[in-house]
Amino acid sequence: MLGNIFNSKGTRVRVVDGATIFSLNGQELYHLNGINIYRLSGELVGHLNGAHGSDKRLDRSSDKQFPARGSS
Repeated sequence: MLGNIFNSKGTRVRVVDGATIFSLNGQELYHLNGINIYRLSGELVGHLNGAHGSDKRLDRSSDKQFPARGSS
């Protein structure tokens, strides 16, 4: 699955390809398991809203982990 992740304000902040989440410039940042978002080290950092389709929205509590600008 190829898609985008949007923050709660509707700004595209990340790209999803399969179970991997990338920054907008292509750097591998996180893994996705269901609606759970994990750092590459395995630490749980956030959740997606339970939306179907290729475009996903962050849970509002996860917005801080995914700034609209920058690569982290």
